Amino acid sequence: MEGTVFGFNEEQIADFFSTWGVGAFILFMLFIIGEIAWRSKAGKTGTFVLFFVLAFGMLGFIAKGIIQKIWGI
Repeated sequence: MEGTVFGFNEEQIADFFSTWGVGAFILFMLFIIGEIAWRSKAGKTGTFVLFFVLAFGMLGFIAKGIIQKIWGI
C-alpha cells in the first residue's frame, strides 16, 4: 500500500477534491457573497448584481461538470 492515503491513490483523491471539494468551496463562496450583500445593505438590486457578477465564474465550473456527464468525458 505504498503511495496511498487511507487506501486511495493520488488520482482518486484529486478526482474527489476537484469535484466535491470545489463544489463545497463554491457553496462557501455563495455564503460569503450573501454575507457581503447583507453587511453592505446592498438592497435587492445590489444583491442581485453581487450574486450575478461574483457567482458567474462558478456557473462555468458547474456547466463543465454537466457537459462532461452528457458527453461521457
